[in-house]
Amino acid sequence: MAVDFSAAKPRQLIVLGSGTSTGVPVIGCECPVCRSDDPRNSRTRCSVLLRLPLGNLLIDTSPEMRLQLVRERVGVVHAIAYTHHHVDHLFGLDDARMFPTKLGGPVPIYCEGETEETIRRVFHYAFEERALGFPAGGVPKLAFERIGPGVPFEVLGQSVLPIRLDHGRFKVLGFRVGDLAYCTDVSQIPDESWPLLEGLDTLILDALRVEPHPTHFNLEQALAAIGRLKPRRAYLTHLSHTLDHAATEATLPPRVALAYDGLSLEF
Repeated sequence: MAVDFSAAKPRQLIVLGSGTSTGVPVIGCECPVCRSDDPRNSRTRCSVLLRLPLGNLLIDTSPEMRLQLVRERVGVVHAIAYTHHHVDHLFGLDDARMFPTKLGGPVPIYCEGETEETIRRVFHYAFEERALGFPAGGVPKLAFERIGPGVPFEVLGQSVLPIRLDHGRFKVLGFRVGDLAYCTDVSQIPDESWPLLEGLDTLILDALRVEPHPTHFNLEQALAAIGRLKPRRAYLTHLSHTLDHAATEATLPPRVALAYDGLSLEF
């Protein structure tokens, strides 16, 4: 399927969170990164916001979603897309109950079937009959839109392409928007997904730590993928407390950097 990745006008991506599932600092940890004064070493759980032609698309709802959106002065989210349903990418969803009043209806949720099933189970109170009588802001009001890998969908005036990624034994989605791709929680890129990541200007890619990990790229694997895809620039995300921002970035090749909370990119 041919997909038009051309950009009509500059759009913006904001890295809301760049940290792994524990966040950084890690509770109870006294390592140099967790005690660092460098604000780039303070990492909330992974999420990004895309400012698109017709509104704000949030990718994943981390447990710090409210704090992330307040920090970046984001007044409303117009739609949400999910990479997968793990806790660190999902459990801020309750705070989406604030958006329907401004939207005039439920928040569109773009996700795969397993993620929808998890949302309906974990946030069951939002779908019970008694929830229908709750006042605005009482429970999340959601409208599900099913998506799948390799099939573009339209949202907020933009075509978005979901891309299949392996996350250990789990199957997750990355997203390509124009010449930018966001691929967090990756342990392997399937053969059929490599062509969908060609010709990128910007790639944001999982790189948990230096040591190998069963469900995430380590630094060496992420750099190898970047070397194969050759985007103009790349940023590493889902970072653990074993990666000091300044020290790690000093070892990276040209046009590769570590993401950090609050990083803003035009694409």
